[in-house]
Amino acid sequence: MGRPDAFFIPPEQFAAPYALTGGEAGHCAKVLRKRPGELVRAFDGTGRHGLFRIETVGRDQVELVPESLEETPLPGRRLHIAAGFSRSARRDFFLEKAVELGAAGILFWQAERTQGKMPGQPKEAWTAGLIAAAKQCGAARLPTLACVPGGAPGLAQTGAAFARRFLLWEDPTVSQSLTPADLAVNGDTLCVVGPEGGFTDAEAATLVAAGFVPTTLGPRVLRWETAALAVLALGLTADAAG
Repeated sequence: MGRPDAFFIPPEQFAAPYALTGGEAGHCAKVLRKRPGELVRAFDGTGRHGLFRIETVGRDQVELVPESLEETPLPGRRLHIAAGFSRSARRDFFLEKAVELGAAGILFWQAERTQGKMPGQPKEAWTAGLIAAAKQCGAARLPTLACVPGGAPGLAQTGAAFARRFLLWEDPTVSQSLTPADLAVNGDTLCVVGPEGGFTDAEAATLVAAGFVPTTLGPRVLRWETAALAVLALGLTADAAG
C-alpha cells in the first residue's frame, strides 16, 4: 500500500468533527475521486497530523473520522532564511524546496538591488505553495512566512530576536565558511542571503554591525535561491548528524 494522499486542514479547524472544506474538499472529491472508507492523511501545518477514514463525500465538504492522531514537536534546532525579495519564478521554486529541506521560517526583505517591490504581507499564493510542498513531502509543519519592512535596518532589528545570525556574503574578503556545526546549536538561527544583485556595502555593514557574522559558501557566486537552499542543506546535514 502506498502513502495515503495528504490534505490540509487549517489549524483553527483541526478538531472534531474533522472535515475537508473548500479547495481541499474539491480536490479530494472531484480530482482524486475519493470514496467513503478510503484512508487519507491530514495535517494542519503546525505539527498536528494523522490518518483519517473518509466518512462522507459531499460537493463542498468531506467528513473524516480519525484513525490515529499525532503531533510532531517543534524541532530543537530551527533554521530561518531571510532572502532578498526576487522574481516570482525563482521565489516559488525556493518556497517549495524550503519546505522539503525543513526550513523553520522564511523572511523576505526589500534590498537595494531587489527587482520589483515587495508586498507588505505574504501572499496567499505563497502559503498555498508551501502547503502543496508539504503535502508532497509529508511535512507536518509549514515554515513561518514574513515580509520584513525597512530594508537592511529593518532586517537588522528583526534579527535581534535570533540568538545566532549569519550573513552569507559574496565579498572575496570573507574567509569564514558556513558549516553544519554553525547550524547545529539548539534555538533559532537566521541566515541572510541577498537579492539577485547581491548586497551593497552599506547593507552588509548595517547587518555586520547588528551582529550578523559574515560567512561564505565558497568562491563561486551563487544565485540567491541556490545559496539559500545550500544553507538549508547544511542545516539538514546538522540535523542528521544529531
